[in-house]
Amino acid sequence: MRLCVIGAGLSGLATAHALKTAGVDFVCLEQASDVGGLWRRPQAGERGPGYLSLHLNTAKHLTGYSDYPMPASYPLYPRHSQIASYLRSFAEWSGVLDRIELGTTVDSVRQEADGGWTVVSRDADGTSSSRRFTQVIVASGHNSEPSMPALPRGAETFKGTIRHSLDYRDGSEFAGQRVIVVGLGNSAVDIAADLSRHAELTVLSVRRGLHIMPKQLFGMALDEIADAPWWVSMSLAEQRRFIEQTLLIARGKLSDHGLPEPDHPVFASAVTISDEILSRIRHGAVAPKPSIDAVDGGQVSFTDGTSVKADAIVYCTGYRTTFPFLEPGCPVGAQGTVELYKRVVAPDRPGLFFAGLIRPVGSITRLVEAQARWIGRLVTGAAVLPEAEVMHKEIATYLSGVAGQYGQRESATTQVNVAPYLQELREE
Repeated sequence: MRLCVIGAGLSGLATAHALKTAGVDFVCLEQASDVGGLWRRPQAGERGPGYLSLHLNTAKHLTGYSDYPMPASYPLYPRHSQIASYLRSFAEWSGVLDRIELGTTVDSVRQEADGGWTVVSRDADGTSSSRRFTQVIVASGHNSEPSMPALPRGAETFKGTIRHSLDYRDGSEFAGQRVIVVGLGNSAVDIAADLSRHAELTVLSVRRGLHIMPKQLFGMALDEIADAPWWVSMSLAEQRRFIEQTLLIARGKLSDHGLPEPDHPVFASAVTISDEILSRIRHGAVAPKPSIDAVDGGQVSFTDGTSVKADAIVYCTGYRTTFPFLEPGCPVGAQGTVELYKRVVAPDRPGLFFAGLIRPVGSITRLVEAQARWIGRLVTGAAVLPEAEVMHKEIATYLSGVAGQYGQRESATTQVNVAPYLQELREE
């Protein structure tokens, strides 16, 4: 038995550790020059969904691996370089480094008629190789292909620079400039807060209101709340009422800060986690504006009729869920929905698994570890999957449930609630 794990970031390392513990032979292919995924890229100066001001949004004691806690010297919310160092030390401690081929890019993953898998990859010198595996586990993350909206009218006349957050590294690059940040997700508010310490003017252009939550409530990290028995025992309606009333007390209405109010209840879309952005707005360091309406040279106008001169526009508009090395339709279906049994198994592709392709409110680590242990049981035969028909029924039920809570947005199809999902995996 020989497996291929793709990716050596947080999810890939958790998977490698679980497979090694289960006695499974595997090789892990990682395109970067070291382990650590997106967390190592800012310090390495590499392109990627990370920037020099990046810190954890989840508490260290719930983000560290269960068998290997983060150092006591780390702050509650470590910075990217500390996470990268921690992931490297975990790889050393768990003894998986000799199974990882660094500088190896996966070009294609194809299932053969006999059910086996052919993986074609290139090493750092560009030499291509083709290898056969019994199973493949994709743990490469899904923040690689930027999602860019249609540019506003007149964008071709803009005299400055337009980029996606994938290409943002540090606010010092924009010292003295007038910059517009588009979006209200985690990257948008992080980047706007960072820019506001360097740029002459920082504008946050927001099309749709989102719920903004601090990293802690009542002295508890959001991760701790999500896992607390008193929270889990609440219905969704009770959870929403509790959080919305708490946020109203803690920071008032978002419209008081010049931001649009969300058009949906909390937990009906991804929430934005930030301790900084509302403070930067209150201090005048970040100016909120509605959507960009048009561009005319260096002048950018907004849908409320106001305009500003700008030198740069940074789009923090997220990423598409794509795996270019896989055949179209897996795991992303025709409607853009991620279709995996228990968010892990491709039902029509026996031997293909995914680790970390989920979006919890809170730390992902415990969930990925549970996924990896289950995968280990599946590939060793200690656990058995149901028939494909049963798996498709579970997927349909899950997608119907998230659509009812989050709407029909494509990004919603990877949302999971921490405690219930963890229980599902433990039962498996």
